[in-house]
Amino acid sequence: NVPGIVGIGKAAEIAKSEMEEEAERVKLLRDKLENGIKDRIPEIIINGHPEQRLFNTLNMCIKYIEGEGILLHLDMEGICASSGSACTSGSLEPSHVLLALRLPHEVAHSSLRLSLGKDNTEQEVNRVIEVLPGIAEKLRQISPFWNKGKGVE
Repeated sequence: NVPGIVGIGKAAEIAKSEMEEEAERVKLLRDKLENGIKDRIPEIIINGHPEQRLFNTLNMCIKYIEGEGILLHLDMEGICASSGSACTSGSLEPSHVLLALRLPHEVAHSSLRLSLGKDNTEQEVNRVIEVLPGIAEKLRQISPFWNKGKGVE
């Protein structure tokens, strides 16, 4: 399949020539997403090193709510996300990595992973920043953990 081989070689050449610039663009989107969420949702934990992490992935825990509840509400808004790592998608168990970092089980269960790619836009990031705080607030209002965390019994 000589045409296929030539085609994949050309695709790799194009990808390599755009890779650095595209990685910087996606990193800026990830940072905007992270800062927008941190500014609007109290009591979140950003998982991972501030600089030495994947440029396209934001992993956080939104304390006092279940990750699965967040995912259901995001899905209803047309926003794709995950509550764990890509290699454990579909599992309801919290990330073994977050547990190994000594996050409490209930906090690790509140994890949310948002991954960005070359097709994502600033408008999509703005949409997540607009929608996610309301979802977090709604779920926290029905969470027994939120009231405990706030000193309310």
